Parts: sequence; C-alpha cells; structure tokens
Amino acid sequence: MHALVQTIAFRGIDTIPVEVQVHIANGLPAIAMVGLADKAVAESRESVRAALSSIGLALPPKRIAVNLAPADVVKEGAHFDLPIALGLLLAMGFVPPDAISDRVVLGELALDGSIQQVSGVLSAAIAAAATGQHLICPTACGPEAALASGIDILAAPDLVSLLNHLKGVQILSPPEPKYLSAARSYPDMKDLKGQDTARRVLEIAAAGGHNLLMMGPPGAGKSMLAARLAGLLPPLSAAEALDVTMLHSVAGQLADGGLIHTRPFREPHHSASMAALVGGGPRARPGEISLAHNGVLFLDELAEFSRPVLDSLRQPLETGKVVVARANHNVTYPAQFQLVAAMNPCRCGYLGDPSRACGSAPACGRRYAARVSGPMIDRFDLIIEVPEVTPDMLLTPKISETSHVIANRVAAARAYAATRHNQGADCANARLQPDQLAEIINFDDEAALLLKTAIEHSRLSARAYHKIQRVARTIADLNAEATISRATIAEALAYRAMPLLA
Repeated sequence: MHALVQTIAFRGIDTIPVEVQVHIANGLPAIAMVGLADKAVAESRESVRAALSSIGLALPPKRIAVNLAPADVVKEGAHFDLPIALGLLLAMGFVPPDAISDRVVLGELALDGSIQQVSGVLSAAIAAAATGQHLICPTACGPEAALASGIDILAAPDLVSLLNHLKGVQILSPPEPKYLSAARSYPDMKDLKGQDTARRVLEIAAAGGHNLLMMGPPGAGKSMLAARLAGLLPPLSAAEALDVTMLHSVAGQLADGGLIHTRPFREPHHSASMAALVGGGPRARPGEISLAHNGVLFLDELAEFSRPVLDSLRQPLETGKVVVARANHNVTYPAQFQLVAAMNPCRCGYLGDPSRACGSAPACGRRYAARVSGPMIDRFDLIIEVPEVTPDMLLTPKISETSHVIANRVAAARAYAATRHNQGADCANARLQPDQLAEIINFDDEAALLLKTAIEHSRLSARAYHKIQRVARTIADLNAEATISRATIAEALAYRAMPLLA
C-alpha cells in the first residue's frame, strides 16, 4: 500500500515543495521516518499514532515507511504531523484517493486528534496558489490562509471533521480573510514638551526614512520621541502589508491571523543576542530587524548593546536584507527597516552638565561612546543632541502639534518626492542610490561650496557625503523646493555635528 501527500518546508519566507511518501508492507510492526527530518518531525510518529487512536483508528501491525522527499532538504517543524497522518489514512484506505491529490497539507496534531495552529501558513497558501494547488490547514490558520486569493482552503478543527468532509459526510465552511484594524494607536506628538529641534528632526526622519541617533541625558525624552516616529509614517501599501504579515507568520507571531496594516515598531532590550536581533537559532527564525521590516527598529541604550551585535546590523542597513547562513543552507529575510537609536553621553548620563558633572569627565564620555564603532555611527543619517527639558518647558500650558498634523506634512513631502523622475512612490530618500541622487540633486552655487568645505574640514566619508545629500533632499521636499539652497545644506550638516562624540 502506497500514498503520496504534498506539503512544504520553509526556507525563510520562501517554501520548498515536499512530498510525503507512505509505504505499508509486511514485516515487523514499526514506523521508519526517513528524509532528513529533525527531532520535531521524527517525534511525529507518536503524536500521529495517538491522534489516530483517539478517533478510533489503529495503525496496521505492519512495517510502515515514511519518506520526506527530497531527502537532501532539512525538514523542520510540527506542521508535518497532518500530512503524515493523511498519508497513512490514504494508504489504509480511509481517505478517497483523489481527495487530497491537488492540495498542500500542513498542521500539527494534538493527542486528542485536534489540529493545532502552525506558523507560515500564509507563505504556504501563496506558494500553493502559484502552483495551482489548494490548501488544507488548521481552522485557526484559515483566516490567514484566505489572504491568498485564487485557492480553495479547507480549514479543519480536527481529524474527524476533516475525514468527514473528504468523504462527503460533512461540509466545512471556507474561511474568510481577516483584516486587522487599520486604526493607528501610536503615541501622539502632542504629549511632548519642548524639544523643538528633536521634533523637527523626527519629521525629517519620517519624511525621508532616515536612520536617527539621539544622544542626551536620562529623561530628556529620547524614548518618547522614538515611540512616536511610526505614527508619522504613511500607512503600509498592500504589498508592504503582505510582506510584514508573511514575516510575522513565519516567526509564529501572527496570533490574530489577520493582515497587518500598521507599521511595525520593535524595541528589543539591549541584552538581545545576535540571533535574536538579526535572526537565527535552531530553525533560522527571523530576528528583530526582519520583524521591523517596513517599520521602525528602536535600540534604546545603544552603547549597552554588545558591539558584535551592533556591528552585525551594518550590512542589513545597507542592503535591506539579512542572510542567515547555516552549514547546509542559507536563509534570506527582508530587513528594510528604519533604525532609531538613543544613548546617554556617558555611563552616568550627565556629561557636560555642570551641576551633575562626572568626576572622570571627559574621558568617561569618550570611553562610553567608543562602545559603538565608527562604521556603525556612520550608518546614521541624522545625529542630534537631545537636551534636558527645563521646568519652564514642563509647566508651560502650550499645546504642541499633533502627530496627525505632522504626518500630513510628511505625506505631502513624500508625494512631492514621488513626482521626480525614476523615483517610485514607495522609495524613500534614504534608500536612493548614488546614481539616483545624481539625477535629482540640484544645488545652487553657495550650497555646493558649503558642502565641499564641510567635507574637506570634517573629513567626511563618501557614505556620509551621500547621507547629507539625502537629508538635504528631504528637507527641500518638506519645503516643496526643487533646488537645494545653502540654508538647506547648513541644516543637514547641523544634524551630523555629533557634539557628544567629539
């Protein structure tokens, strides 16, 4: 007796077709699992046996071989339970031969026969649609799978319901796609007092998608500013929302099973490991930088992060993707995120404050700043000092601008930028390549002279030179100006003065 069932293996958000081959023959009763299965898959023999027993079925006292082909692809995860169980039932004659021939199957089996939620169903559904197949998945994953159009989805709560449907005894209703609320619940800029320069820089960062580093004493409002950046960004496009949802699905963090409309805001603790931040672990799961794809990654207490962990961000910041390398395969995840970081000027946090001066200043400030490498600092487009808020500012009754007002200006600047030649609507200034910059940068004579003088005086790198150009282009976009003036260049240069790193 022989049976074939189609399923998939995951490589990041991509999928690899896997064929579950079940063969039942005479011999000593045993189940042999072959095909480079990891421990979770190999242990499925017991969960499948218990699940079948719970619905009144027993495996025949024969030699059972389960092969997961192709054999050179590592099979990881509990989603192989259901295809293995259906392969056994098909070989035993409990499932009609043509019932699942055109379906991709995935799901985890509980010991009582219920089908549990698994990660990555959206990627599996999209892959099935691309090959003209249909899908069998857990009921909990049905709304997520339904986001992929053009396929028939069979979402079953347990084995009994699934078998009854396949035999025509019971009809399972097709799942409906679920769309999470698009309401934006980010903190509002009106809660901030003072910090006019920081507010301006935050608006520039949102308009151009620029990376931002804020330095200042504790309690100055750096974390409050960072938490409000995502609320200034435009809503996700349909393609961006699908990418974000797929990444969270593969990571097993799509609890509500719906399409994500809001931009991610991730803020890992400074004790995060390299695998947690860039991705990795036993199954090469996406890290925080991928979960922040199309959103904001906030690193508070930047200097407290491990230096190797921070330096591992340098390549993804340039390429917009991260490659998690393993001995037998590589997994590529998208990582197009906007980095916002905050740090104190020194370990005690009050370097330069005469009333609370550090006894070992200024050496302590230099040692603390040196915890972040120069090439990593060079990845920031905007570097500003956030001063302490005075009591007068805190007690003022003045109401600041709301996030909605600033977001409208950001949207107008991005719309203005999108009208330029060869620049798509979804291409932020921070991601423009040097050749694209050369096409759209238009300096007046005084601006060009000022930029040249600043580069020579400060010995800026080529990367810093292009970043200043991008920031200047964004400032001009906010002012709806086609030409970059001397004042615009001066403002862009002021945001790379790095006063606390001198």
